[in-house]
Amino acid sequence: MISSQQKTTIILIRHGECEGNREGLFRGRWDFPLNENGKLQAQAIAKEISANFKLDRIYSSPLSRALETARSISKATGAQIEIRNGFNNISLGSWEGKPKKKIKEEFPEEWNIWLSNPERLRLKGAESISDVQRRAFANLNHLTKLHQGSTFAVVTHRAVLKPLIAGTLKIAEPYFWKIHVDTASYSILTHDPKRGYCLILLNQTKHLDNFISEWE
Repeated sequence: MISSQQKTTIILIRHGECEGNREGLFRGRWDFPLNENGKLQAQAIAKEISANFKLDRIYSSPLSRALETARSISKATGAQIEIRNGFNNISLGSWEGKPKKKIKEEFPEEWNIWLSNPERLRLKGAESISDVQRRAFANLNHLTKLHQGSTFAVVTHRAVLKPLIAGTLKIAEPYFWKIHVDTASYSILTHDPKRGYCLILLNQTKHLDNFISEWE
């Protein structure tokens, strides 16, 4: 029988809305801050997390939109924040900050790969989704061992959460468009030493009044 004291709980949180979400831009490492709705979303998820979980620590991507969301959660829960570059967003090279409509027109072949099998997309000066999965999963494994038996949160990005969840569950490619996470949503993984990771909640948004659901 597995002891509940051995089980670790990981709260996976996508940052609140930014103008890049609202305007349909590729974000990548472009450092968009939260917009006004994103700030309200950060407050809402902070309230939700503080009411339901006792966090040992919060780990955040270094980008403003994630860090601002993490700070709201830290203020509500009292948990300290640590920045982890392993949870930084995917680097998208020359696509960063550009409208998706423009990318569709200028790079039709690459755009079709993005829509159908983005795991196979290779852009000059950019990371692949497999690169993101490797670094994010390595960080998560380290933190899961460090916090065994307790609860911690990770605040990051859509293009990190999808491959990270797929990695924990050993979902084969193509998986990117089979997993969906909205802005300021949270998902929950548990981990125990014998059985590994288990996804018990995906894309919880009941605490939000207003969010954009992105499908490309």
